[in-house]
Amino acid sequence: MGSAKTLAKELVRSRKTVNRLHENKAQLNSISMHLGESVAIARTVGHLSKSAEVMKLVNDLMKAPQMAVTMQEFSKEMTKAGVIEEMVNDAVDSALDSEDIEDEIEEEVDKVLTAIAGETAAELPEAVRKEKVRQPAQSVRAAEEEEAIAEGVDDEEEMEEIRARLAKVRS
Repeated sequence: MGSAKTLAKELVRSRKTVNRLHENKAQLNSISMHLGESVAIARTVGHLSKSAEVMKLVNDLMKAPQMAVTMQEFSKEMTKAGVIEEMVNDAVDSALDSEDIEDEIEEEVDKVLTAIAGETAAELPEAVRKEKVRQPAQSVRAAEEEEAIAEGVDDEEEMEEIRARLAKVRS
């Protein structure tokens, strides 16, 4: 029995030793994890300090106040460009619209001349009236003289009166 007791003591001691070894292993793993965490924190601190240095260099290169002033000037110039573009578009639109207005003006002049000339213009064939609208403003006077000659108006006073009326209409 003595040997059984000794064997039992050795068995209890080896189990305790195995348990202590497991505890030591767990502690070593814990220490390893803490060291890994410390290394990771040290790397992060290193990266953050490098990042801070880079940010400082970039900030020095950018010169933030000057950049803000430049951006404001750029914004003003872009606004001016937009206004100028709008003015050019309006000018182009008005130039294109002026052609339509000229056609309307010619129609109105024709109506007024028809009213002034009265029955004689109304007696003209439609083709002659359309042709007169197509003629430029300078040739309108010549056309009126031709109409007067065609109607038999030889009186210079009547011709002057028609010219005066035409001048009033144009102004």
